[in-house]
Formats: sequence, C-alpha cells, structure tokens
Amino acid sequence: LQGYCGAGNGTEFSLLVQTVIIFVFTDFVEYGYHLLGHKFSFLWSIHRHHHMFYNPSPFSVIADEYLDQFVRTLPMVAIPFMMQVNMDLLFGIFVLLFYGYGVYLHMGYESKALSAHNPFFNTSYHHYMHHAISAKGRPLYTGFFFNCWDHLFDTGYKGACICHECRPERTIEEWN
Repeated sequence: LQGYCGAGNGTEFSLLVQTVIIFVFTDFVEYGYHLLGHKFSFLWSIHRHHHMFYNPSPFSVIADEYLDQFVRTLPMVAIPFMMQVNMDLLFGIFVLLFYGYGVYLHMGYESKALSAHNPFFNTSYHHYMHHAISAKGRPLYTGFFFNCWDHLFDTGYKGACICHECRPERTIEEWN
C-alpha cells in the first residue's frame, strides 16, 4: 500500500495531479460498472432496486445493493495499491464530492448554475433522465461526474431535450 496522510515525503504526485487521477479513474470505474449494470441480467437484478423511482430523492445516492456499494468504493482500495496517494485527499473526495455531488444528482432539481448543456459535467437533469428512461438493456447517461464517457461510448439520450432551458414555461392553467 502506498497511502499516506499529511504532507508526504516529496516523491508523490502533487495533490492537484492526485485529485485529477482520483476523479478520472473513479468516474471511469463508476461509468463502466453502471453501464454493465444495465447490460447484464445478473448485475441488473442487483442494480434495478436503485431505479424504483424515476425521480429519486437525495437519499437514494446511497440506496444501493451490497455489490453496487462494494464496487463503487473499490477505487478507495485500488488507488493506494497503484500509486502514492494522500488518504486524506482520497477520503475527502469520496465523502464531500462523490457523495455530495450524488445528492445533487438525485435531488431532481435543475440548477441554473450548471446547465444541462455544459460540455463537461453530468447534471441532475441527466440523472433524472437516466432514472426515468434507462433500464436493463437500455443504458442511458450512466456516467456520474463527467459526461465525456457518455459522449465517448454513445450512451446519451438521442431524443429531444426536455431540460428546464429547452421546455417552454408553463402557465398555472397548464399545471392544473
């Protein structure tokens, strides 16, 4: 194991480089596992419980079965075997950003600060669409943080966008 706490000994990558590696590696593992969870019957039988509601609550970010939770935390064990890594940074990224961002993805609220049309990050809209229309054999928007994987592997939605920027404003009468 090559994990350390504190300042390190000067031979490791900088904290910025470690942050980039942690994000990219973990997000790719999440994308790949999530994609497989929608393609194969055995994995779908485990993951499908997370899809009980098409518009999930913030608490559903951790409402996964044992195998989902195990695989999603494997990077916390694998990364220290692969490189010198600051464990404070690794745990901080997982707790604050992955779980924190997961709460945002599952809250069903589209933030005007992060457009669904931004070229880098998945948003609450993408994850809402994932829960609403993705199923076994139809993996859509299976990325977590970065949307490059969905673009690269063509797992984005091909239909008309219905994000809050693209759909027209409704009147009170239309809501009733």
